[in-house]
Amino acid sequence: MAVTMKDVAERAGTSTAVVSYVFNDGPRGVSDRARQRVLDAAAELGYRPNRIARALRAARSGFIGVISPDSSNPYFAQLDRAVIAAIGARGSTALISHPGPAGMTDEQALRSLIGAQVDGLVMVAWEARPLRADLSQSATPIVFTHHRPDGAQGVFVAADDEHAVGLAFEHLRDDHGHEDIGFWTGPDDVGPVGRRLAAWRALRDGVGEPHRSGYTRGEARDALLQADDRSLERAIIVATDEQAIGLLAAAHLRGIRVPDELAVISLDGTSGTDCTVPSLSVVHQPIDQMAERAVSALMDGTEDELETRGALIARESCGCVTPDGASERRPRGPAG
Repeated sequence: MAVTMKDVAERAGTSTAVVSYVFNDGPRGVSDRARQRVLDAAAELGYRPNRIARALRAARSGFIGVISPDSSNPYFAQLDRAVIAAIGARGSTALISHPGPAGMTDEQALRSLIGAQVDGLVMVAWEARPLRADLSQSATPIVFTHHRPDGAQGVFVAADDEHAVGLAFEHLRDDHGHEDIGFWTGPDDVGPVGRRLAAWRALRDGVGEPHRSGYTRGEARDALLQADDRSLERAIIVATDEQAIGLLAAAHLRGIRVPDELAVISLDGTSGTDCTVPSLSVVHQPIDQMAERAVSALMDGTEDELETRGALIARESCGCVTPDGASERRPRGPAG
């Protein structure tokens, strides 16, 4: 396992911030004594400063590239806004590219922004195919969030999807008594949806197959409208909010009572999920924290893979009734 700033800080008896100041030449000064302790600890442990910090020190344009999918999806739109705000708070300006099925690919967007000589890139990757080596190993530092393509080099910042699925699964099982808990996911297993599916399968000891549909509300609605009642569990964890909202619409059209006949928990927790009928129970992902950590990793030279943990917001769709719509029961929060 690679030696990190945290390891050096522990050996030197100081903070990771001080280690960062030593190897990044600021932004704050460090006493000669503390600097020497850090350098000695780094030498003992074989620590190598992160290339991201070195690259950003070398020449700054003041621009950070942001690559993210179609911002019409509330999850990506919210992550977009949070990343842009975090970049602005650091005194830089975001240059944004939105690749997608109808436009340029991730690689084309990446090549374009590298050509624009941005100081670094935050990439919200979504494509399944591996990233070309010449791009992932570019001198331009890259931090990935949401999904890191195979072969890509760079720090990865993401939500703890195993923890999120565990919160939803345990709530449905322990607090509502459901024994057969299904999973609704997309047509592929890329990025978070794949990690979430794997976590559900582990909790089911590999027994059972997920339900699948496209990622839009309409695709999920149509899939449930065509599904055989006998294939539906009494409780379902849904990979994305957009799919969950489509399922609520289909359940209404089919006369399936939520949560009495179908309990639903979604795993994004984007804004507006409290306005569905019934209100959607979610595991709220800390998107602002993910964005801040991604930008910090890029601009401060953090080396660790970073995970953030969400919190369960239990509303009506899982069976936690809130008659006035004003209160939300939060039985479990972030752990660790």
